[in-house]
Amino acid sequence: MRSVAIIPARGGSKRIPRKNIRNFAGKPMIAWSIEAALASGAFDDVIVSTDDEEIAEIARLYGASVPSLRPVHLSGDSSPLMPVLCHHLENLSSPADFVCCVYATAPFVTPLSLAAAMHKLSESDAEFILAVTPFDYPVQRSLRLTPEKLLRFAEPKNALKRSQDLEQHFHDAGQFFAGRSLSLMQHTAVVFGICLPFIVSREGAVDIDTEEDWRFAEKLHLARRL
Repeated sequence: MRSVAIIPARGGSKRIPRKNIRNFAGKPMIAWSIEAALASGAFDDVIVSTDDEEIAEIARLYGASVPSLRPVHLSGDSSPLMPVLCHHLENLSSPADFVCCVYATAPFVTPLSLAAAMHKLSESDAEFILAVTPFDYPVQRSLRLTPEKLLRFAEPKNALKRSQDLEQHFHDAGQFFAGRSLSLMQHTAVVFGICLPFIVSREGAVDIDTEEDWRFAEKLHLARRL
């Protein structure tokens, strides 16, 4: 069975400019994802998908391959991710049975998690596996604003229920997902297929979209290495 990791990394990040290659805890952000994928031993190749020459150069420096720059029509702000992955799958020198999409901005992803997730998927009949983490508060007791800007329960029937009596919900951890290549080409999102969960801690699922997020994530990352 041949497996590849693909790390998408556009050059046009808007909220945090040059986010993919900005220094994070001592090295370019994307380097953490590349090194985790390489160290996992789960992949025959680790590919960075980018439209940016500087990102490509840094990716190669840290051991990833960049067969070619991403086409312009797959490099826009609104370009869906699945067509990007399919583009690279279709242009591999050797076909892959499994592909893992590792996010370029996932400095908390670990080699152990990637290896364990790929093993879990390959030993199952599922099409996909997605890294998820539990919400830290029951979503069934969330609040909404009315048109008059007043607070109301989104689901009033759950207002008086105990937290421990409500079903646990999860969200995408922003680290990685993996799937069988044929399945990936047939679905627009992994949860539309037969998808397994790979549960990671909330501590490792930090969304980095603002400068405040960045400072918090970097401090947490450095603290975990002490």
